[in-house]
Amino acid sequence: MTSSPLPARSGAVSGAGTVPGAVSGASPVAAGLLRELLSADARHVAPLILGAVLTHDGRDGSVSVRITEVEAYLGPHDSLHPDPGSHTFRGETARNAPMFGPAGHLYVYFTYGMHHCANIVCGPAGTASALLLRAGEVVAGHELARRRRPTSKSDNDLASGPARLATALGLTTADSGRDALVAPFRLELPATPPGAAAADISSGPRVGVSGAGGSHDYPWRFWLSGDPTVSRYKAAKAPNTRNA
Repeated sequence: MTSSPLPARSGAVSGAGTVPGAVSGASPVAAGLLRELLSADARHVAPLILGAVLTHDGRDGSVSVRITEVEAYLGPHDSLHPDPGSHTFRGETARNAPMFGPAGHLYVYFTYGMHHCANIVCGPAGTASALLLRAGEVVAGHELARRRRPTSKSDNDLASGPARLATALGLTTADSGRDALVAPFRLELPATPPGAAAADISSGPRVGVSGAGGSHDYPWRFWLSGDPTVSRYKAAKAPNTRNA
């Protein structure tokens, strides 16, 4: 895992880096290329994933979401990159084990007794890191997404927030540990990197994380500036590691 300097506070992130043209998990070669990209430091992968489309072809139909906001989470207290806001901070458990697994797999957890939240695992196998999928835009399968999210007031609201995004895609803890780069999933990167397009990428503190992990010392939330589906920033209300 690389550890080159990263932004220390909120603001625009210039030059998100170069991404190969639209890479899909539809073939072994494409999946291998994408997995190699995801095997880097989650903080550096985060800007490259913005604008990517994640598709889930479930039993009741297919929904695709363009990712507009993510949060990077790293490892345990005794690791090279300790992260006090991460589920892995106190070590590996049966619940967070997928975060230590191969890049490109899903880590889905249940929170507050009612919500699922989905992550895409990053970094080399054995090194805990992942990107929480905080928000996105439903770009296909709108009818099914609306049935799954009947309380949404508009299509922009269907996947605006991590619990909403997971619900729109039909993801539950049963999907935790599954490979997001092969059927019934598909991840496609944008043909043009977000940093090279009209929309800038911004970064800032993570949402709802208490203590040091939610401070400006951890500006590991990345989003497409001005996108209407990006969730609102909220600081943590009570001590807790990593909220939905």
